[in-house]
Amino acid sequence: MEKKLHTFFQSGLLDKYILDETSASESLKVEHYIETYPEVESEYLRLQDNLEILAKANAVEAPSFVLDSVLNSIEDDTTPVVKMTTSRRRTPWYSIAASVIAVVFGATAFMMYQQNQELLRENQVVVDEIFDLRSDIDNNNKKLDDVMRQFMKLNNPETEKYVLRGNERAKDLKTVAYINAVEKTSMIDVVSLPQLPENHSYQIWAEMQDRMINLGILDPSDTELQSIPYMEDALGLAITIEQNDSKIKSSDSAVAEIALKTKNN
Repeated sequence: MEKKLHTFFQSGLLDKYILDETSASESLKVEHYIETYPEVESEYLRLQDNLEILAKANAVEAPSFVLDSVLNSIEDDTTPVVKMTTSRRRTPWYSIAASVIAVVFGATAFMMYQQNQELLRENQVVVDEIFDLRSDIDNNNKKLDDVMRQFMKLNNPETEKYVLRGNERAKDLKTVAYINAVEKTSMIDVVSLPQLPENHSYQIWAEMQDRMINLGILDPSDTELQSIPYMEDALGLAITIEQNDSKIKSSDSAVAEIALKTKNN
């Protein structure tokens, strides 16, 4: 059975199923494995969690110009009203008919002119929106490529996941670090960071054998996956609260710490 599960995981069908890229027969096969084998169900749930993290980090709001374009294209269609004056003198019927025809013709021509101008404006709006949508599609495709690359990194079997939780000084702090010692990549997902005074910031450090190395500042408002420098032979990670102009870790400033798996473990 282990060989069968290993062959299934190596096939990549589960990743394709999560991304909705499987055929009908492949989907049935994956769903059978999920229902039959707890190991497959566990991996399926883990992939869903990772995909949810990426979706949250790359969430994109709908462009505001779409609503503005729709509102601007709605205009009242007004038709001029011709005031008819009465006269005691009897007017020949053909003069009345000619006048009515002239008024109808003039009103029709004016309405057609207005409609033509409105169509021209709408066509220009459509052309502008097409160019904007093409630009949005290109940007979204680039973001999708980035998401796919990050998703593959998260699902790499060599990627280790480390959850850093805050101590008494920062109870609501929670971040998740993803470290791949084979590809030598490190990423961190900021889940929640309590607000700090303006002159202080959260900084992340790598604990080496004889010193601490600063890996950068964590922004509480940045919810996207962030790349951080990979440190060979790092023993652990620590998040501290420092003054903004400080480049040296102060004593007893750590609010979250975790040990990393080493090659000997």
